[in-house]
Amino acid sequence: MPRSGELFASLPSGIDICYETFGDPADPAVLLIMGLGGPMGWWTAAFCEQLADRGFFVIRYDNRDTGRSTKLREHPVSRSQVVRAFVGLPRPVRIKAPYSLSDMADDAIGVLDHLGIERAHVAGVSMGGMIAQTLAIEHPERALSLTSLMSTTGRRTVGYQHPRIFPVLLSSSGRTRDSYVARSLKGSRLIESPAFPSDETASRDRAYETFDRGWTASGVTREMLAVLTQPDRTRALARLDLPAVVIHGLNDPLVHRSGGRATAAAIRGAEHLEIAGMAHDLPAQLYPTFIDAIVRTAARARDSAER
Repeated sequence: MPRSGELFASLPSGIDICYETFGDPADPAVLLIMGLGGPMGWWTAAFCEQLADRGFFVIRYDNRDTGRSTKLREHPVSRSQVVRAFVGLPRPVRIKAPYSLSDMADDAIGVLDHLGIERAHVAGVSMGGMIAQTLAIEHPERALSLTSLMSTTGRRTVGYQHPRIFPVLLSSSGRTRDSYVARSLKGSRLIESPAFPSDETASRDRAYETFDRGWTASGVTREMLAVLTQPDRTRALARLDLPAVVIHGLNDPLVHRSGGRATAAAIRGAEHLEIAGMAHDLPAQLYPTFIDAIVRTAARARDSAER
């Protein structure tokens, strides 16, 4: 299985994006976009290899403020700003985020440009799903298909968090590697799938890798504010003309299943897959389900283009 190792795309915006590819560049491209605070390694190598084995050129990357991509430390965001954005105050003054989901979608387009890829199948999880939706809306000529995992439309009345989750998101991770890992494992337990338990050793190793590759609390806060200030995409999603699949767990406490239902209802012809016992993670037990959905949706795009 060809694997590039970590490389960098220097974008015209001044942002450097760290990425990695799997498979044959001659195959159709699948761009994988991770969620809040998650580096590209949260799309595990095993997942990427299995998807590449199905005949795709797989690209995973670190979002800005994540992993080894550019950190925008010159744009600090306070926790009070995040809280005010979360509760929708003040009105009518809007809280200005350092960047938007549109900017993050432009980063994704920049990676495709760097690789010389005209069009790709796009898959995103949680915040990554929001970015993938935004990419499909704002750059429709670049997206062949859309897979939106455990995500939402941006409408505040859907895809909301369980009340116990937000305080954990804002809690301090401390200043050390071990304190970050302890906080990460605590958060993971709140959102892991009850029917598909994770291996704690693997979760701990992932947390250490996340910290070691450049985790910053300020970066997560900036990403969080981009999510909290996103627009409602419902009407824009209704104008999409591409195959889409929307996947959501019925036990998701971080993005309520109503977010997935609203997304599927908004996109004409979208397949909607709800999974009992799945929460807000990517259990290895469900890799075949996720990969089959991406492959099935890509086949719909291919069949539509051949007609």
